[in-house]
Amino acid sequence: MKKQPSAADTLATFEAAAARYNSARYILRLYVIGTTRNSERAIVNIRKICEDHLQGRYDLEIVDITQHPMLAEGEQIIAAPTLIKKLPLPLRRFIGDMSQTERILLGLDLRKTTERASPGTTR
Repeated sequence: MKKQPSAADTLATFEAAAARYNSARYILRLYVIGTTRNSERAIVNIRKICEDHLQGRYDLEIVDITQHPMLAEGEQIIAAPTLIKKLPLPLRRFIGDMSQTERILLGLDLRKTTERASPGTTR
């Protein structure tokens, strides 16, 4: 017969998981095309997101497709700018100028989806 974990054991497990989550290193790669307006915006926006929400827990590589077309081909990039989150898993892709901060944060698992408010009671 298995022993049920105590509340303290369960809490310790959750705290350990949270500590690992909060220290996870993010490996990001942003594919851009030269110095276009969209590329420049994407670079500024993702750097701001990283500095505001990952404080030193990330590696961001910016790849100019015009200079490194084989990297883009290997990653099957079909639009630019494209951000790829390589780690932590799962791998995710974002296309555009990275201006939709909340969507990026959700995709990077830095925000949880907000639950809908429960319906109010009737009188």
